[in-house]
Amino acid sequence: MTASKHLLALLRSHIDEDDEQFLSVALQVAASEARKGHNRLASELRGIVETARSKKPNRSAQPVALAQPRGDLKDLVTASYSDICLSSMVLTDDLADRLQRIVLEHRQQSRLAEHGLQPRRKILLIGPPGAGKTMTASALAGELNLPLFTVVFESLITRFMGETASKLRLLFEAMPGTKGVYFFDEFDAIGSRRSETNDVGEIRRVLNSFLQLLENDDSGGLILAATNHPELLDPALFRRFDDVIEYGEPTPEIAQRILTRRLAAFNAKEINWEKVISEVKGFSQADLSRIADEAAKRSILAERKTITLADIEAAILDRRHSPKS
Repeated sequence: MTASKHLLALLRSHIDEDDEQFLSVALQVAASEARKGHNRLASELRGIVETARSKKPNRSAQPVALAQPRGDLKDLVTASYSDICLSSMVLTDDLADRLQRIVLEHRQQSRLAEHGLQPRRKILLIGPPGAGKTMTASALAGELNLPLFTVVFESLITRFMGETASKLRLLFEAMPGTKGVYFFDEFDAIGSRRSETNDVGEIRRVLNSFLQLLENDDSGGLILAATNHPELLDPALFRRFDDVIEYGEPTPEIAQRILTRRLAAFNAKEINWEKVISEVKGFSQADLSRIADEAAKRSILAERKTITLADIEAAILDRRHSPKS
């Protein structure tokens, strides 16, 4: 972030009476000065911030105020709070560890800033539909008590590519003053390879603009991009993200955990889970959740407290005949 953008962010947070954001931006200034070799100034800034924090109550558990987007920005993102947390998700140990590391780094970013370091902020999520990428964005926002800003691609992408680039710039300029989790779903819409034969110069310029904006961004929140088609992304994009997290189809163990967790309120002791798991092979995490919910509805409407194999198999059959998530 340039000095002028730091100043704008400081002014916005002061006007919004967001003390924590003001101090977070001040730490970003300190980190920027440290990278320039101005260690004494950086140390003084960090000392002032720590003194200010020690004199006021800890508000880390309070959510950042949800500032509804205004002006041109209101058509580009939808804003919401999330009550989802990582424990709501059924994850492999590796995936859970990587997501928890992101949360920890953001919760401890003031400690990292003391050493001129920043948390992982730019994350690329790749994997098949229904694998949990969107839920991850909600869970990270919930864990960090930050608003979730979901980019509306229908408003962002226009047939006038110069206008699209301007809207991208507007979005990134808003990030320093409006801390949150910014979620770019279906990211391949703007991240496609610049070398595609059907590509035009304007499309390349949009991608180049995004690459430059992403690289220069130094705001305090999270930027998440998700795609079902990583093979379509320009290779240069992968280098711009701090971390690339890949989601896969659920393993048999994960599939059973999803089903049993969703059906925990029912008696399912008589279920032949080995048979069920063999029948749900190929379904996504989202599909499995819907199968469990449909089985639960059948039990409730039949005025039973027990889930039967027939309930689950009927739900599986319904899901096979429905559009995949």
